[in-house]
Amino acid sequence: MVKALERRGIEVFVCPMLTIEITPNAILNLDGVQGVLFTSANGVRAFAALTSRRDLPVYAVGDRTAAAATEERFETVESANGDAEKLAKLVSQRCVATDGVLLHPAGTTVAGDLAGRLGADGYAVRRAVIYEARQATGFSGEIRMALVDQEIDLILFYSPRSAATFVTLAKAAGLETACENLEALCLSDAVASAADSIMWRRVLVAPEPTQASLLATLDERRERQ
Repeated sequence: MVKALERRGIEVFVCPMLTIEITPNAILNLDGVQGVLFTSANGVRAFAALTSRRDLPVYAVGDRTAAAATEERFETVESANGDAEKLAKLVSQRCVATDGVLLHPAGTTVAGDLAGRLGADGYAVRRAVIYEARQATGFSGEIRMALVDQEIDLILFYSPRSAATFVTLAKAAGLETACENLEALCLSDAVASAADSIMWRRVLVAPEPTQASLLATLDERRERQ
């Protein structure tokens, strides 16, 4: 994403709201698995660090997650190009419930109920907790000063948890007034909802929960300026 922004001539400040820690000694049970469900790029990278298996079909929630799976050299990767509901629909089109278990490698916290949605259609989903996303505890000095000096005019949020963490840290640091001069560009309505407890100059939401849609919204914004 950073490279995509820099190609557009945009100066980028990187401020991770979550730090990913792979669960120590996590064991993946791949017995009877017919496919792997990835709902984040973090899940892809954690899975790839724990096993050399790349032959299982991968069903990714969106293009960013699918790209991460391709980078990790999984042999078969398909993207639902959307959210958990679209991922469930993709699985129902590609998989037969009686052919085996669907493995969902994930963190300690997950959004939505993918297992419940697929379970209602007769699929067996095995969730594997293989990483933890730890929330940031504060802004770096560089980010704090950039916000105070209004060097930043737009913040991109990819997940409800990262948006909520930013809001919490901004309030704790007394930076709510600084945020009134910023625009928030969010991947989905759920992300925008997590960011809405402080006042922004404007909140933009991508029409589709994909990186391509997010970038298209950004490009439209720049054209209007």
